[in-house]
Amino acid sequence: MADTNISTEAHDEQYYAEEKKMLAGEMYFGMDPYLTLLREQGRHKAANLAPSRDNPEAFNKAIKELLGTVADDKAIIESPVYFDYGCNTHVGERFYMNTMCVILDCARVDIGDDALFGPGVHIYTAEHPTDPKKRLKGLESARPVKIGNNVWVGGNVVILPGVTIGNNVTVGAGSVVTKDVPDNVVVVGNPAKVVKQV
Repeated sequence: MADTNISTEAHDEQYYAEEKKMLAGEMYFGMDPYLTLLREQGRHKAANLAPSRDNPEAFNKAIKELLGTVADDKAIIESPVYFDYGCNTHVGERFYMNTMCVILDCARVDIGDDALFGPGVHIYTAEHPTDPKKRLKGLESARPVKIGNNVWVGGNVVILPGVTIGNNVTVGAGSVVTKDVPDNVVVVGNPAKVVKQV
């Protein structure tokens, strides 16, 4: 198994080049050794959640080690869960994520205060080329996802790259969110559409 402790020693600038491209929204090589190491580190950190679930102090520490930022000590992430990196996901106060969720956080994912995720919510920032030649080269890109305050995301919702969801939104179970969602609405369907103002 590869060493998942990332050295703090100075590396050649080229070592971090693909990560910089990824976070800048440029095409990058997804199987880059440094990105592979970061993903492995994220998997190990996510695996630490379940064993610490019944120890509030250890559980809070495990969540904060997994994610980029956590606004308070009240976040709950139910296992099993999968993050590509974890460190690119940032959550607000009183965050709750039910089991079987997936966040492919190749780009930054920002989630506001009082967000509730049902089971099986998937957030995708990663995009693969429709050009088959580029896809065979392992090239991909990523666009950030933003979710506002007081958002309830129902079970098995899929949120696609580049989407922004406003405040006080409910996303109905099974919806696929392909476009931005304004504040104070309920959206359902595939693709998700506004069905109610709140």
